[in-house]
Amino acid sequence: MIDNNILVEEARRVVEEEIDALNRYKPSINDSYAEAVNLIISAKKLIVSGIGKSGIIGEKIAATFSSLGKPSFFLHPVESLHGDIGIVEKNDVIILLSKSGSTEEVVRLVPYLKSRSSKIIALVGNLNSYLARNADVIIDCSVDKEACPLEIAPTSSTIVAMAAGDALAGAYIIATNLSREDFSKQHPLGQIGRNITLTVRDVMHKNHHLPKIEVSATFKEAIIEISAKGLGCVCIVDEDNRLMGILTDGDVRRTLQKHDNIGKLLVTEVMKVRPVSINEISFLGDALSLMEQRESQISVLPVVGENNELKGVIRLHDIVRSGL
Repeated sequence: MIDNNILVEEARRVVEEEIDALNRYKPSINDSYAEAVNLIISAKKLIVSGIGKSGIIGEKIAATFSSLGKPSFFLHPVESLHGDIGIVEKNDVIILLSKSGSTEEVVRLVPYLKSRSSKIIALVGNLNSYLARNADVIIDCSVDKEACPLEIAPTSSTIVAMAAGDALAGAYIIATNLSREDFSKQHPLGQIGRNITLTVRDVMHKNHHLPKIEVSATFKEAIIEISAKGLGCVCIVDEDNRLMGILTDGDVRRTLQKHDNIGKLLVTEVMKVRPVSINEISFLGDALSLMEQRESQISVLPVVGENNELKGVIRLHDIVRSGL
């Protein structure tokens, strides 16, 4: 039985090797990326092909570009020569992945692709290979060695190929000026789509469901309001309904620990003043980021309109539930 510490150390070493491979790869990124992106933009559709682990990476690349609105398909190199190559048309762009650049199943595709006037982008680890010599654009994906202990299993090479595909996709987004709203159209039923199409106003609690009290209220009245509305908080407003503060379940517990006599305690003495809030027209994704990307996460946000007028509250739970 091998000691667990040895296994953990080896797992860390593999990850470190892969990170190093990516860092060594960065200087290889050059104008070929821009050339490849321009070809992809001009193409009727994008087709990606590779075999083995390269094929799996290829499927991911095709799926990524599809999510960006570019018609993209994965073409299995073996099945392609048994009828599936019919999907390839004039002026299509083909991304071929091969670490060696001489993978037989991929190499056999090249003449047939050229006969259809298709442009070839090669993601290849050998710049002197057949595939590199016959590609219209070469994306260098070479690595010094694989990260696995035997230096055989595709590890560093697949990480670099994946990163190359993602880099092409990122450059494509900039080149086409793709917006978050454009992206969401490809994900109408996913959480991504909801986060950048639904607004806070669409899911917030409002009107008679909104827990709120005025600044003149007592701490006891605040507790009653929290219990009545069941949202884990109460918003404190002035006479013009402007947000002044918030009191959460956690604040209530901390207050009860500090004060033995709460009978005359005012809510203004224990509320959070100028709490983090969000505008009602903000996207759900913005609300989610505001809650999570903090040193201390919060689970509820007051929702405001113009002049800091209280409009509602939204909880982390509401955002998650919106995806059901």
